[in-house]
Amino acid sequence: MSENADPVPNQEIAPVADSEASPAFEEFGSDTPAVDPGRNGPLTAVNEVPVRVQAVLGRARVPVGELIRMKSGMVLELDRRVGEPVDVFVNNRLVARGEVMLVDHALGVTLTEIVRQDG
Repeated sequence: MSENADPVPNQEIAPVADSEASPAFEEFGSDTPAVDPGRNGPLTAVNEVPVRVQAVLGRARVPVGELIRMKSGMVLELDRRVGEPVDVFVNNRLVARGEVMLVDHALGVTLTEIVRQDG
């Protein structure tokens, strides 16, 4: 792990299997909604609770002076290489890793690993 990356304790990575796939991670454009707000179940009350989701491509640590001198077209080198998975955080908690993809001219992330937090 690079010294620039924030450590995430107690994580176990498991590949996503088709049989384990959660409906919340359905493919964009699917005819079936990921969450059915009309369904009467134990989680109905939380279906509309907003959460913050971040897909982190990488991190960099630079002095403020260097950041201020950056101009359009300059490159800020991140701690990840092309093809490495991106981290997916929900409410600042690492929950998955995935690959960047293009969906109708917008960036998206396909989940490839679910990160299980122990303890």
